[in-house]
Amino acid sequence: MTLAIFLGSLLGAMALGIPIAFSLLICGAALMWHLDLFDAQILAQNLINGADSFPLLAVPFFMLAGELMNAGGLSRRIVQFAMALVGHIPGGLGYVAIVAAVIMAALSGSAVADAAALGALLLPMMVAAGHDRARSAGLIASASIIAPVIPPSIGFVIFGVAANVSISKLFLAGIFPGVLLAVSLWGTWWWIARREQVVPAPRKTRAEVLQALRQATWALVLPVIVVFGLKFGIFTPTEAAVVAAVYALLVSTLVYREIGLRDLRGLFISAGKTSAVVMFLVAAAMVSAWLITVAQLPAQVVVLLQPLLDNPRVLMLAIMVLVMVVGTALDMTPTILLLTPVLMPVVKAAGIDPVYFGVLFIINNAIGLITPPVGTVLNTVAGVGKVGMDEVTRGVMPFMLAQFVVMFLMVAFPQLVMVPARWFY
Repeated sequence: MTLAIFLGSLLGAMALGIPIAFSLLICGAALMWHLDLFDAQILAQNLINGADSFPLLAVPFFMLAGELMNAGGLSRRIVQFAMALVGHIPGGLGYVAIVAAVIMAALSGSAVADAAALGALLLPMMVAAGHDRARSAGLIASASIIAPVIPPSIGFVIFGVAANVSISKLFLAGIFPGVLLAVSLWGTWWWIARREQVVPAPRKTRAEVLQALRQATWALVLPVIVVFGLKFGIFTPTEAAVVAAVYALLVSTLVYREIGLRDLRGLFISAGKTSAVVMFLVAAAMVSAWLITVAQLPAQVVVLLQPLLDNPRVLMLAIMVLVMVVGTALDMTPTILLLTPVLMPVVKAAGIDPVYFGVLFIINNAIGLITPPVGTVLNTVAGVGKVGMDEVTRGVMPFMLAQFVVMFLMVAFPQLVMVPARWFY
């Protein structure tokens, strides 16, 4: 009965068009009423406590770093460097998008920010070169979702807080799986691009490659600082977010000089608005998470999945399918906040490594950003690139399928995640 009230109140509120954060609060209030615990003060206290978390400070700072990176010329120089490296290969602009997405993922941690930057910079170039508009938009969208997997990742921060798992270990464990996602896109694009008769750009000279590298060096140093600092314990993930934001600010204003003092107010406001949406979602979800624990819903789910606890791979397969279905209807952040408190007790009962589960969970949620009908990244690319939503959806399909194949290979072979992760710990 408790599970029915939880799902019914949440889905009912969402069906009425109520924003997800308020739907979560309604769901929490319904559970409190059902459990005979209704108290407005408890509701307000849990709402405040939900956002009162030091690790969650990483979210606004990574958001700010992404805004500064895009406005300050870091993104453009990364794309130019990728062009110099692989732009001359047949289908080269597609490879440029993949390489640039991987590098930018190590700067912003936000799929939407990367999708906006790559869509604005590369999509017109790909269409002008003769590539299919839908396929190009689909590649850019699918490449952008590498951002929540390669550190620094806002998704890992939120999951780490909700699941009480080391964010530093999640960051380091996401490096190799993120690269595998990029490799799957590279192979898929190669298969698609070989059928297109598009003349690639001329090969850059060594001097031009070095010049592009020199111009992008300041941008390329940031991921090295973040990974080095996390591995050797120089700073925490939250402090890494501050380092990233301050570094992006200094490079944009003092080195590249593409941001002036007048521009900062708008960038800070934009980052603040985006952060406020995410933080309110987190706070509202923590109310539901507390009540989920009080109502012992995880124990009920463990009982339902009891037959699968002896076979961790089958259990992970079932969980991944569940997350895939939920990801078609919900955005990444609410999916993480809703499912984490329910699934973590099941994962622990089955003896599955929480870091391994976290990596696959975030990969699945990241792919959810390009699955219709919600598909936040699909909407971003469609809006920035002035492409129809149906075209982007059609174009993203082969790349999305390739990324799902990689994810399920990680379910079948956990070593693909855990062995490389120990290289970085």
